[in-house]
Amino acid sequence: MTEIIINGTQDLPRAARAFLAHKGTANVVAFYGAMGAGKTTFITAVCEVLGVRDVVCSPTFTIVNEYRDKAGEPVYHFDFYRINKLSEALDIGVFEYFDSGALCLVEWPEMIEELLPEDALKVQILVEDAETRTLLF
Repeated sequence: MTEIIINGTQDLPRAARAFLAHKGTANVVAFYGAMGAGKTTFITAVCEVLGVRDVVCSPTFTIVNEYRDKAGEPVYHFDFYRINKLSEALDIGVFEYFDSGALCLVEWPEMIEELLPEDALKVQILVEDAETRTLLF
């Protein structure tokens, strides 16, 4: 198991670089954590390290946002918090995204657990205190 400690928002770029260096070849990354744990904040930092120029925000109502990294490759950002039925994820073509080979960053994967690929990287974000988070994967 890999552990990355994030010591405040100023430490996010370093933590995002460390995460990308250690995530392996997984293209679907599922982020687990309580409301307010920092899932969107960390995904934003990862996107910035990847060279995404778009504004990164949680796709709570749209379910998925598409960004482009510095090489022009797609990065998909999902938020399944508001999913009530698996059919809603299927309706947006979740398998096409997951099978695309592009990086897929998933918030609230609990809502679609059975649709996640077997090789999805599962990342737990733990709140240590107001400023400190721990990533476990």
